[in-house]
Amino acid sequence: MTYALNRVTVPVTVDEEKCIAAKGCTVCVDVCPLDILAIDLAKGTAYMKFDECWYCMPCEKDCPTGAVHVDIPYLLR
Repeated sequence: MTYALNRVTVPVTVDEEKCIAAKGCTVCVDVCPLDILAIDLAKGTAYMKFDECWYCMPCEKDCPTGAVHVDIPYLLR
């Protein structure tokens, strides 16, 4: 399993200004079937903890503020 140390190059990115995890939202973490998302308690935002994304999209579709973005590789579109 690969750790997602650099959040810029991972497929799932979270707009920290839109993310409301600090207010208790965990929707993206809850809907991810691979359990690759987590909440950074220090920042109060979600992030991708493992680079194992299947590009299934519920994290992006279910985010109430539109903070989550899944960058689907060109060859998978």
